[in-house]
Amino acid sequence: MQPWESDEFTEQLRQVGRQHYHDKHPFHRLMNEGRLDREQIRLWVANRFYYQKNIPIKDALLLARCPLREVRRRWVQRILDHDGWGDDPGGIEKWLRLGEAAGLSREDLATDRLLLPGVRFAVDAYVQFVASRPWIEGVASSLTELFAPPLMTERLAAFEKHYPWIDPGALAYFRSRPSLAARDSEHGLALVLAYCRNREEQERAVAALRFKCDLLCAQLDALYYHCVVNAEVGDPFL
Repeated sequence: MQPWESDEFTEQLRQVGRQHYHDKHPFHRLMNEGRLDREQIRLWVANRFYYQKNIPIKDALLLARCPLREVRRRWVQRILDHDGWGDDPGGIEKWLRLGEAAGLSREDLATDRLLLPGVRFAVDAYVQFVASRPWIEGVASSLTELFAPPLMTERLAAFEKHYPWIDPGALAYFRSRPSLAARDSEHGLALVLAYCRNREEQERAVAALRFKCDLLCAQLDALYYHCVVNAEVGDPFL
């Protein structure tokens, strides 16, 4: 098969987001409609933190597998964005502050005390994917950033409106991410378009992005089951 033209390839990637991104997940709808209680918000914050703290780890693994200096020089910024650098506390620190504002201790988050098995499995699978697949497929999996800015904007508005018990100053992570996601997705998309040259490589990039969308949904599946399904049926393991 002939490779897709650039515009067609880009459309294939964007179609994955339109069909499979986790912005439409029922747990997100509940959260954005203000229908979660404090304990459920805390559980989401705690479980999402496991994903947040593993992002720079997967990016470091991608760097280790990438032979191109010019790519590594730009990609390393993603690690600094999360771990912090100089006066910038970084995304992980901002998430810790969100946890504290939600009523969690730093120890709660650092020790994964509230981590659900399904969330651990999904995040660990993502790290292993990037560690074991060609570096450009790791880049393709990051292209969920293409769809993130509207979700972050909606999430910020929802928290300000429905969860005023959380200090607005602790929502700094949500405020910072749209511009960073736009920057990162532009770079990531340019790399995928440049280095996925034949149809097989292009299709593997699309599959990598679908995998990433699936694992984001899997994290929310675990939370939805724990917070909603178990609660409704009175599961003794809740």
